[in-house]
Amino acid sequence: MIAIVSYGCGNVQAIANIYKRLAVPAMLAENAEQLSAAERIILPGVGAFDWAMTRLNSSGMRAALDEAVTRKPVLGICVGMQMMADSSEEGELPGLGWINGRVRRFDLDHITERTHLPHMGWNDVRPRETSGLFEGLGDARFYFLHSYYFDASDDAAIRSQTDYHGIFSSGVASGNAYGVQFHPEKSHEWGIRLLKNFSGL
Repeated sequence: MIAIVSYGCGNVQAIANIYKRLAVPAMLAENAEQLSAAERIILPGVGAFDWAMTRLNSSGMRAALDEAVTRKPVLGICVGMQMMADSSEEGELPGLGWINGRVRRFDLDHITERTHLPHMGWNDVRPRETSGLFEGLGDARFYFLHSYYFDASDDAAIRSQTDYHGIFSSGVASGNAYGVQFHPEKSHEWGIRLLKNFSGL
């Protein structure tokens, strides 16, 4: 069973619908007991960093998530990925600290027009690995919507990269924590494949 953390921040139903089509058991988790019963967890996220962290901290599921990531795979999507960092330039609250690094805003000096932020739309994702989460996704394109990126402290944590006026990490992982900056639930066959891969980790 895959638990999709339902804390008011993310496209939870879109993710659940994909797993329904794949015939993979999934549920929307709204409490710690449901998270504890799951074999894998997805932490989606949209909006600002501090707002998402506040929602999660007040959901009653934060402690269960911190415990779960020591034993089972957890996938963060978009802001859900950014929350796995130690901190973010977008806010003041500490992150979950599961993957060492800081979330940073794209450098506008390398972007010719401010209208180019947020980074929105389809872009190539180049995996550093050909197995696990990115199995079968060597030439994949995913849908992005963000102005901040994950600056990992350890290069080994970077699992995929994307070019947007410079290379940034679009996928990270450490231990049982996995994160992707893009939205697999909006990325057609590539996103479906990635979510299926996660169900087999």
